[in-house]
Amino acid sequence: MATHLTEGIKAPVFKGKDQNGNTVSLSDYKGKKLVLFFYPEDDTPTCTIQACNLRDNFSLLKANGIVVIGISPDDEKKHKKFEAKFNLPFTLLADSKHIIIDKYGVWGEKQLYGRKYMGLHRTTFLIDEKGIIKKIFLKPRNKQHAEEILKLWQLIAC
Repeated sequence: MATHLTEGIKAPVFKGKDQNGNTVSLSDYKGKKLVLFFYPEDDTPTCTIQACNLRDNFSLLKANGIVVIGISPDDEKKHKKFEAKFNLPFTLLADSKHIIIDKYGVWGEKQLYGRKYMGLHRTTFLIDEKGIIKKIFLKPRNKQHAEEILKLWQLIAC
């Protein structure tokens, strides 16, 4: 399943709590380039690879005016542990009730080893300074995710 959202439309507004208990909303990032990456679960192998790639390239992303926010169904406490364990420098939003996840259409049927189940589809949205979705990565390259994000923003800027 892919998200129902498309590139070129306004990003759905959202509000949620981060790993520090602060309320964060899309409107906080007006005028900024935003990377919204949805991932299934804190401290699992693939999610950790993706988060650490973004961490390792965070200064480069920041230098290009890009803000990073991760969202998963995990709660604030689990996000705080994930942030501390891997020294993550970006915001992690807790969405255990799937409010943001459903708005962005990233929850659905998945399959692993022939078994079907419901889960979060790893998806990244690049949202421009005006709140428009510029790119949707349905299958992010976790080990090179920051690089693909930077490359895309550079193409958009041209």
